[in-house]
Amino acid sequence: MLTALPLNASQWAQIARSGSWQMVRQNLNTFARQGVFEIPGMAEVVAAKLRDPQAAAKARVMPYQLMAAFKATGDGIPLVIREALQDAMEMAVSNVPGFEGRVVVCPDVSGSMSSAVTGYRGSATSSVRCIDVAALVAAAVLRKNRTARVLPFEQDVVKLSLNARDSIMTNAQALAKIGGGGTNCSAPIALLNRERALVDLVILVSDNESWVDARRSGATQTLREWEVLKKRNPNARLVCIDIQPYTTTQAAERADVLNVGGFSDAVFTMVANFADGKLDAGHWVGEIEKISLMPQ
Repeated sequence: MLTALPLNASQWAQIARSGSWQMVRQNLNTFARQGVFEIPGMAEVVAAKLRDPQAAAKARVMPYQLMAAFKATGDGIPLVIREALQDAMEMAVSNVPGFEGRVVVCPDVSGSMSSAVTGYRGSATSSVRCIDVAALVAAAVLRKNRTARVLPFEQDVVKLSLNARDSIMTNAQALAKIGGGGTNCSAPIALLNRERALVDLVILVSDNESWVDARRSGATQTLREWEVLKKRNPNARLVCIDIQPYTTTQAAERADVLNVGGFSDAVFTMVANFADGKLDAGHWVGEIEKISLMPQ
């Protein structure tokens, strides 16, 4: 509605000053086009709003929202605002639930992950790539659980050392820069088996296009490796986040396997609930039975 009005840069600047945290985050490129950041001091005003911890907390900002905003910023966005988005990302991680125990995150960094999350949709194509999402999940989990292992993979596991103290955006960008090669979804689980590692939760983030270890029939190699791991870790759980879901999966849904199609910030909570055993039927039957049907 506002973009249809003949407003000048000063009027747009007032909208930026009075706008909500989320509205400002979503309209950074609009403000740039309208000349807001050409007004002395306005870039600093907007940046201060974005990094305001109380405003960010009230907005309940989550990491993927910040990733999308950061990736969508055009050349007209001042550096101080891009840095403010990174500061806000650190605050957003506080809204991500923690994952207890021995956690392993396996982000797919193969060539197919360079495609946009939305697929090609013309002018509506997202600037966020599948590999950006996988990297974000790994970096966010590492920040909440500093003992978590990150095993990026393509045809094989890629050696990469991440520092849990580095910023979320720094670690996410380090992972996203790998990119290339075929996809072997079973590679990280096979490595865990060779190490005879003890794990509680494995999070696989991929586009599920596992060509290297494809089989024409029977269980996938990913599921075969998971069965081996389960013998050593009977209580372990596997989460397969398929960013671009199709009709196939690497591991069929069952009590110890959760398949998630697509991605939003709600996935973090879903994974935490699954890890805590709060997504099975028994849990929800118990919750329903707690509800009193007697009149108050």
